[in-house]
Amino acid sequence: MRELIMARRAELEVRAEKLSLQLQDVRDELEELAVAERVARRLAEQVRAEADRTAGPPAGQAAGRAVLAVPPRERGMDESVLPADYQRIVDVVRRADGPVMVKQVCTELGISLEPARSEAMRSKLNRLAERGWLRKLADGKFTTTL
Repeated sequence: MRELIMARRAELEVRAEKLSLQLQDVRDELEELAVAERVARRLAEQVRAEADRTAGPPAGQAAGRAVLAVPPRERGMDESVLPADYQRIVDVVRRADGPVMVKQVCTELGISLEPARSEAMRSKLNRLAERGWLRKLADGKFTTTL
């Protein structure tokens, strides 16, 4: 009987050791996930802050009325009415040999090609096209209308 008890005890001790190792593996992975969540949260905050920074100025107020930072282009207007960052974009498109892609504008302006920044640039180019400052071609490239 004593041998059966000792054998069972040894079996349970081995099992307890295996479970202890598994538990430690689970705890390690939980800690890694917690670190990954913190890093992802920080990166998301940085991306949001960068997108806010590069999105251009919001609509302002003039005489109590909302004014678009990028006004629709009208006859006789030049790009001096645009915010400085939009003026630089129009200048890059104008100086290009032909229609440009978003990544070409980013590269020319020294802006990273990471998705958040290139999408912010795409948004600005689309805004300029929607308001008549640029023309967007069917292939997604942009050209100047000036």
